[in-house]
Amino acid sequence: MDPQGVSARGRAATLADVARLAGVSVGTASKALNGRGQLRSETRSAVVAAAEKLGFTMNGVARALHSGRTYTVGLVATDDVGRFYFPVLLGAEDALGPGRIAVFLCDTRGDPVRERLYVDTLVGRRVDGLIVTGCVTDPRPPIDVPEGVPVVYAIAPSADPRDASVTIDNERAGRLAVEHLLGAGRRRIGCISGRDDQRSATQRAESAARVLAEAGLALTGGAPRYGAWSEEWGRQAAHQLLTVAPDLDAVICGSDQVARGVVDALERAGRSVPGDVAVIGFDNWDVMATGRSPALTTLDPQLELIGRRAAQRLLEAIDGRPSGGVETVAPSMVFRGSTGVPVAGP
Repeated sequence: MDPQGVSARGRAATLADVARLAGVSVGTASKALNGRGQLRSETRSAVVAAAEKLGFTMNGVARALHSGRTYTVGLVATDDVGRFYFPVLLGAEDALGPGRIAVFLCDTRGDPVRERLYVDTLVGRRVDGLIVTGCVTDPRPPIDVPEGVPVVYAIAPSADPRDASVTIDNERAGRLAVEHLLGAGRRRIGCISGRDDQRSATQRAESAARVLAEAGLALTGGAPRYGAWSEEWGRQAAHQLLTVAPDLDAVICGSDQVARGVVDALERAGRSVPGDVAVIGFDNWDVMATGRSPALTTLDPQLELIGRRAAQRLLEAIDGRPSGGVETVAPSMVFRGSTGVPVAGP
């Protein structure tokens, strides 16, 4: 056998060749390459080294025959523009291992009938498990799958608390925003968010109000203002807020789109951002956050991390170690010019 994985007779290296070189049985070699079985780390390392030396890669069909798995996972998404599910997909693929487990992506476009058809198709293909992702953090009905097919929910948690879900920590988002503004010396802080029938809007705003109360302050301009997730709503709400609270010095926004509209309205009213009024968004959506000056300070929801954690929990369930309950991932603050933090140069 030469080091390129081809025998003197010109045939490709086989699993038996790997086993022979590593000094183990074919069954042990299979378990080592598939990550199964209770093997010593030295044994697994010897098999992997032998496979690399021979240029051997285990065929997907052969792996399925040996393990009873298809090494495929379905990702069922409801966000038809990809802004939310694409980062989740990237994170999931990182956790599943490039080339080891393939991901079938199915976009339901928010249609329950389409979702049912996709789930049935994926189950019919004998995927090892499913990740179901949404674009809001409101609980959703659990999907109906045969017993033994593990499912993990990402962003939109399952309404059944026994299911495994990974979502955004909206309350932490509100706290981080207020703490940053208070640290920058702002005290007259208003809040403009999205739809009041969605947790993404209400939990962040209510959390901000609680943190201000802990500091002996209240939201400037009264209760949070709720409306559409749009720049136009941001402009309208900012005008309303300035009318009742002309001494406003900061605004926490439910999304980057809303924040961009708020910045427009403030500048039209002759208020400089961040000199007179600091503005914070949410999403770290590049086209909105950095598309114009000042660039937005915003909260990144860590969607790739949510995808990685969902995939890790799915792998654990596939391996017979399922866990239920909702896991939250804290967003991270991205500091930019709209709160007085200069944007770093290239």
